[in-house]
Amino acid sequence: MATEMQRFGTSEEDDDEMGMDVKEEDDDDEDDEEKNMVTPAVVGVDVGILSTSGSNRYMNHQQYQDQPTPQGGGVRRCRPQEEKERTKLRERQRRAITAKILAGLRRHGNYNLRVRADINDVIAALAREAGWVVLPDGTTFPSRSQGTRPTGGAPNTAVMSSSSQMPAQHTSPTSLRGISPGYRSTVESHMKGVFVPASSPYDASSGARSQTSAMVRDGGDPQNDPLLGGSIDSVDNRQVVDMPTKLQGRDFAGTPYVPVYVMLPLGVVNMKCELVDPDGLVKQLKILKSINVDGIMVDCWWGIVEAHAPQEYNWNGYKRLFQIVRELKMRLQVVMSFHECGGNVGDDVCIPLPQWVVEIGRSNPDIFFTDRAGRRDPECLSWGVDKERVLRGRTAVEVYFDYMRSFRVEFEELFEDGAISMIVVGLGPCGELRYPSNPVKHGWRHPGIGEFQCYDQYMLKSLQKAAELRGHSFWAQGPDNTGSYNSRPHETGFFCEGGDYNGYYGRFFLSWYSQFLVDHGDRVLSLAKLAFEGTSIAAKVPSINWWYKTASHAAELTAGIYNSSNRDGYASIMVMLKRHGAALCFTCSEMSTIDHHMDISESLADPQGLAWQVLNAAWDALIPIASENSFPCLDREAYSYLLERAKPVSDPDGRHFSAFTYLRLSPLLMETQNLIEFESFVKRMHGEAVLEYQT
Repeated sequence: MATEMQRFGTSEEDDDEMGMDVKEEDDDDEDDEEKNMVTPAVVGVDVGILSTSGSNRYMNHQQYQDQPTPQGGGVRRCRPQEEKERTKLRERQRRAITAKILAGLRRHGNYNLRVRADINDVIAALAREAGWVVLPDGTTFPSRSQGTRPTGGAPNTAVMSSSSQMPAQHTSPTSLRGISPGYRSTVESHMKGVFVPASSPYDASSGARSQTSAMVRDGGDPQNDPLLGGSIDSVDNRQVVDMPTKLQGRDFAGTPYVPVYVMLPLGVVNMKCELVDPDGLVKQLKILKSINVDGIMVDCWWGIVEAHAPQEYNWNGYKRLFQIVRELKMRLQVVMSFHECGGNVGDDVCIPLPQWVVEIGRSNPDIFFTDRAGRRDPECLSWGVDKERVLRGRTAVEVYFDYMRSFRVEFEELFEDGAISMIVVGLGPCGELRYPSNPVKHGWRHPGIGEFQCYDQYMLKSLQKAAELRGHSFWAQGPDNTGSYNSRPHETGFFCEGGDYNGYYGRFFLSWYSQFLVDHGDRVLSLAKLAFEGTSIAAKVPSINWWYKTASHAAELTAGIYNSSNRDGYASIMVMLKRHGAALCFTCSEMSTIDHHMDISESLADPQGLAWQVLNAAWDALIPIASENSFPCLDREAYSYLLERAKPVSDPDGRHFSAFTYLRLSPLLMETQNLIEFESFVKRMHGEAVLEYQT
């Protein structure tokens, strides 16, 4: 016996612990278990409360064996294995009761509580419903007051035990409070199953956070459930299944507020300038408003408003639309669309240029951009007619200015009360500042390099004048070794490695071609600034990222952006935008959709490299940046990529987008699960805290 006592290593202090209550002993034991093992939480969605009537039989004192030590010491507690199992069972019982309470809150109150939620999480949920941000350490502040966000806070905030038994109160819906009843009932069905959050950003601390989750289910075979995995245990005929913890993304709580707009369908106003399906649109806009979308963006088509005769403007459909948006207290971004709609990727309607302009084009086709083969592109007017009086006595820039001034006069009230937050001025095909170098109607397919569009008589006249000023009149023609629309750079003598693009003539031609583009933007934006004085204006720069990894950047060159490897083609554009106080609209290609739409390796594209160059050029010039997605975006991975672009975590100056526009409103976006993901994206853009879900 002396040997055994020596092995136990007891001391006289153990005598004082003999009369200790088992409850205290159990708590000590549980603390030790928390430090040395990962304890799965038990989440009950439809779990019944385990019987508590028989729990008193476990509330007796342990039987201990008193064994004196050779040193004359006291006794040591030696709990039987059976009592340890009882302690574990009691802990599971307490957690099951808590899970029952929290399940009621989730089901009937729509609280998106995490797996191991407790009373602190309920308080945090109520605070977020009231518009506050609650950080993981418990620091709380208004969601719109990021500038005064506290940086300190106690790192080890105490969290109440999950065994606290809260009354299952029925509260008003919170997490889905903005969604219409039809959608809300559907979303609730997701809350009632296994659609429960895993470890969330609101856990008290990483040290105390459990590394696994658990779920209690009545019956069934969890091993056959694709959502469940890990070890399986049972408590009173109920199975406890460990679930892997979902990795957490970046927490955008407290980050700067970036307003989110949604682009309306291209054909929301028809060719008669009538609003299409106003009742259906109102329902969709109410849903967007309920999830705190800031506003909408819409194209005001030149081909609709001034369709039949010069300076005869019909704004009726847009009046009705703007009235609806104003009544919903949403804001407007309006695009002055001086181009044709139809024939490009994503175009689902056909809206040509005004009929009277098309008639002029039949007799004078040189008002349109022209390629080397003489093919005309009626998508927009050639910039060669910007100062030519070929449009019933007016120049192109005068036509644009009269149109913009008419809009300003017609909707002056919306400008005065700030309902119109920005005017995006169309400067070329698809509204972008570029040449129509890759028209699908002429057979272009990605990743073709495109063709130069400078062969109408007005642009050739400008090229001849530039060549004569340079002293080389024989340069008054476009290059003849540039291939065709679908050529690759290495297949041409102009764009290949060491090609003519970097020769004396090549540099002259590309400088003239790109400067013509900048001059057009300069002329139109100067008039837009005059027409929309007091309101932000913006210009859209294209995201042409294929062949970006080649020396010539051929696709950018044909589009008018002189951005070869030894030259910064965006600097002059930023200087021009800065001169007029215009913001930059730039499309960020979300990585999850790039892989589905194009082969990056084949086209030597670099979307991230291009975005880095353009965004930094704008930020260095102190130009605000508004962005949009390039393809339909519905999944969390793509949203996360856009968020990282909008709010770069590594930017030492804390720079971020001034606004983001989602392309575009559709029935697919209105589907329940897609809407939930989009609402989460909007909250992150707004700098609000968002619970993570196990998906």
